[in-house]
Amino acid sequence: MVRYLVLGIVLLLGVYLFFCIRRTAKFFGADIKKKRILAICVFAAAALAYVSLNLFYTRAVIILHFVFLSLAMDLLALPVRIFYRKREKGRKIVFCKKIYQSSVIPFVLTVLVSLYGYYNMNRIIRTDYRIQTDKQIEDCRIVLMTDIHYDTVQNTRVLKEKFTEINELHPDLVVLGGDIVEEGTSGEKMEEAFRMLGGIQSKYGIYYVYGNHDRQPYTNRRTYEDYELEEAIVDNGIQILEDAYVEIGENMILAGRGDAAWGDTKPRASVEEILSGVDRSKYIIMADHQPIHAKENDEQGVDLQVSGHTHAGQIWPTGFFSKYISGLNYGKYQEGNCNIIVSSGIAGWRYTIRTGEHCEYVVIDIGKR
Repeated sequence: MVRYLVLGIVLLLGVYLFFCIRRTAKFFGADIKKKRILAICVFAAAALAYVSLNLFYTRAVIILHFVFLSLAMDLLALPVRIFYRKREKGRKIVFCKKIYQSSVIPFVLTVLVSLYGYYNMNRIIRTDYRIQTDKQIEDCRIVLMTDIHYDTVQNTRVLKEKFTEINELHPDLVVLGGDIVEEGTSGEKMEEAFRMLGGIQSKYGIYYVYGNHDRQPYTNRRTYEDYELEEAIVDNGIQILEDAYVEIGENMILAGRGDAAWGDTKPRASVEEILSGVDRSKYIIMADHQPIHAKENDEQGVDLQVSGHTHAGQIWPTGFFSKYISGLNYGKYQEGNCNIIVSSGIAGWRYTIRTGEHCEYVVIDIGKR
């Protein structure tokens, strides 16, 4: 069923691209009645539709942006064409018709969107949150970094500059929220990533929870083994929290969950099991790569959940869909007495562009109300 659906979508895409290409060819003076010209148009449309079939490549996303913008222009032009069909056409109308036929507007907009997306992927901002609590705790500054996907889609020079910037914040606690590395990260670069992260100075240390990509589950050509990943993390002074917790100072608990995998299919300890024996009067933070099970965290007395994974959609309009499907897409949320912070991530996944939201590291300042 899915195969036929995909085939139908690709066929419709190819037909629409054919009419776009034929219209543009006519504008540039090509005789679209000639079989050779029509054959070229058909071939070009089929090639572009075929490339768009693999949505895991940036070029497919760029083509789909062009299709979306071109379709939007067609819909806007439709009432204008109907209104002026039987009227005298002046110079302005003729000029607008030529602009429309040339496809220059969707083409230029696609180029601009792509350039912005590339710039946005290589621009990491700092996002601050202030959380107040009635619990008896000392002020605490937490730096949250998720979804680095090291050495894949982002310029590592930009990332290294941010590590220096984070060091200068003198955080009390650093949380690495998963997907620090992935299938596209080499063994050498994986070790480099944790060597740099381990160099960040903090009062209470650096803690790490696994994401769904870190162990390279989506490839048959792994570049490092699980034990090599664990060694790289631990040898650089980073503590792994997988269905476990640690005490931070006198009145704070930091817990970390094993990743739930795609569709929440991987068995893992419940929040109740992880926090067994924990004094609920202490301030409890739960690090979970995916922004799920917020209700369970609230029921178990968790005060703050920190997550990533969503990339805030990364490619517009994906964020709208993930927001309405899962509810927790990006930003600060509230579930009962539990605050939830979902980061868009320091980088993105797969695509070298980001047209939805921004790349970020998160600074959370927790203090008494």
